[in-house]
Amino acid sequence: MAGRATSNFPVTRVRLDDDGNLTQVDTRADSVAGEEPLEIRVGDQTIATTMRTPGNDIELAHGFLYSEGHISSAEDITTARYCAGATVDGLNTYNLLDIQLAKKNVIGLQDLRLSLTTSACGVCGTSSIEEMKLRLPHSLPEVPVDPQLVATLPEKLRKEQKLFRKTGGIHAAGAFRRDGTSVVIREDIGRHNAADKVIGHLLLEGMLPAHDLILVMSSRASFELVQKAAMAGFPTLIAVSAASSLAVETARATGMGLVGFARGDRFNLYSGELQR
Repeated sequence: MAGRATSNFPVTRVRLDDDGNLTQVDTRADSVAGEEPLEIRVGDQTIATTMRTPGNDIELAHGFLYSEGHISSAEDITTARYCAGATVDGLNTYNLLDIQLAKKNVIGLQDLRLSLTTSACGVCGTSSIEEMKLRLPHSLPEVPVDPQLVATLPEKLRKEQKLFRKTGGIHAAGAFRRDGTSVVIREDIGRHNAADKVIGHLLLEGMLPAHDLILVMSSRASFELVQKAAMAGFPTLIAVSAASSLAVETARATGMGLVGFARGDRFNLYSGELQR
């Protein structure tokens, strides 16, 4: 099952009535979202292992390295390929990606991640924001948040979530123009991976910084997602769920428009100015 975006399993479906009595028990095949590890290796050094939905792995690696501040352009990566030695029963697992950087780029052990690995790793929120601001490759333009546009984008993202419709358990990220048209939409079991895939695509297409685009997420807005959006140059981030406190503080510190709970005709504006 290696490398599959979805897998089928027999599952028992159970339904109860209003009184808690069983009304239906049947077994049938069900699709679930693929989740496999992707090890990103630069030279002989593993710099990250993330649980992801297989697909668009090259974009994911480019987006990860860019949003973490390790590279500044697509040209900084000379080679990205699956390791032929990562096999199970003689078959390539496609779970180990070898990256070769231009000689001027060196990733040290002290730079393995810019973003927080857990919510309790002991790094002060203020310090994290200041570190990120120092690494920003460009400042964000001030773009008022268009309420009518915000009201339409989550539904446009949802309509293109093919894996979500099939499995019900996967996140999506989408880059949209200000006229509401989509540039790229990617899905992944990890919301940060979905964002990295979008950023990686834009990087490979020469579309960064994304000053004229809007990043829309099917998830909540965390510090990590705001950081990635800021590094890629998105002036606006829209999430369909809540925003964390550090995400709000980071958005305000970078001048990003941050929207949460974007559902139909209502949303919360946590940061930025509203277009009236």
